[in-house]
Amino acid sequence: MIKTAQTVWENCLVFIKDNIQDQAFKTWFEPIKSVELTDNALYIQVPSKFFYEWLEEHYVKLLKVALTKELGKNAKLLYKIKMENTQGNKQPFQEQLPSGNGTSMKSQEVDAPFKNLNPELKNPFSSCNWS
Repeated sequence: MIKTAQTVWENCLVFIKDNIQDQAFKTWFEPIKSVELTDNALYIQVPSKFFYEWLEEHYVKLLKVALTKELGKNAKLLYKIKMENTQGNKQPFQEQLPSGNGTSMKSQEVDAPFKNLNPELKNPFSSCNWS
């Protein structure tokens, strides 16, 4: 059977739907359209950059597992963001962005001494009421 962008994405959606709540699926996955399949890369179209960022922040691991099941360990997910052009031109604007594929930014811990520049304040936090 020949794989198409549509069949690969539909199979991914079956897996995703089994692993998240119905409302989340309807909100974040039903609006997505498969666009193109080249080698091991699936292009999907999302309605906004916010949508792309939300998927990358909350569902990138799930997307990676689903896509790896369909296309193998070298699978890649790329987003095409279709934004309406408000400049009077009827053509929508598209931006293409890669998936982070599970690589997330880690927060850095900083060990820096607190230097009090005002000698009148012995401990600036001692008078705070943190209730």
